[in-house]
Amino acid sequence: MPKEAIIPQQPRHHLTTRLWHWTNALCLLIMLMSGLTIFNAHPRLYWGEYGANDDYAWMAVGSSDRIGYLRLGGMRIETTGFLGNWQDSEGRTQKWAFPGWATIPSGYSLADGRRWHFFFAWIFSIGLALFMIRSLWNRHIQKDLHMRRDEWRPSRIWRSLRNHTRISAIRQSAGKPYNVVQKLSYIGVIFILLPLMILTGLTMSPAMDANWPFLSDLFGGRQSARSVHFLTAFALMLFFMVHIVMVLLSGPLRQTIGMITGGHGEGEAR
Repeated sequence: MPKEAIIPQQPRHHLTTRLWHWTNALCLLIMLMSGLTIFNAHPRLYWGEYGANDDYAWMAVGSSDRIGYLRLGGMRIETTGFLGNWQDSEGRTQKWAFPGWATIPSGYSLADGRRWHFFFAWIFSIGLALFMIRSLWNRHIQKDLHMRRDEWRPSRIWRSLRNHTRISAIRQSAGKPYNVVQKLSYIGVIFILLPLMILTGLTMSPAMDANWPFLSDLFGGRQSARSVHFLTAFALMLFFMVHIVMVLLSGPLRQTIGMITGGHGEGEAR
């Protein structure tokens, strides 16, 4: 009997996808930590065009002499030791919203925080634009992220979501085509959250606000854009944490090597 001819495997992750993945991981980490430094300068979020200490903030991190707290609307949560009131490496009590281990730089410097944030924001924005162009060119979006008509059915989405909570199914998913939940997650991040981060960041810039005033109107004011910016950052952080958990459950070594070397999908025989 003739032996089966094995079709050469193609890399599961294109080179551009791998480069963008690791560049994004670095940029988002640095922008998150430097963004927390910027937030420490005024740890309050508002809706609308204006916001100052006497205006109502829907979210605020504050402190007194002995406690730190997070306020969401009318709800107040004590966060002493973590937010608002914490001790540095030398045992001194600090009252910045976020502790030094979570910020860049570790000591408070609004100017340095902005330099780090804006520099890597440009790298991130250019990388996103190049990735989208290249993904359309090599058909990565059409082949891997395209949602077929039957995949939009609520029952199909629910079944995929339910399977995504089973450890056995997660372990078997490595190397296979993206399921419905993965497609929706990546579509939401690439085409909604990441562009939203860029647009709200531009809206907060006084120079861009003067040249492109429609951005402020689009988000209902600069303070609203700032709130959306931080909410989007929080959503990206949640995505990152879930992503790490899924990698750990599905085989961290194989997944990491695959994102470095390209990896391979399931073999095909003819």
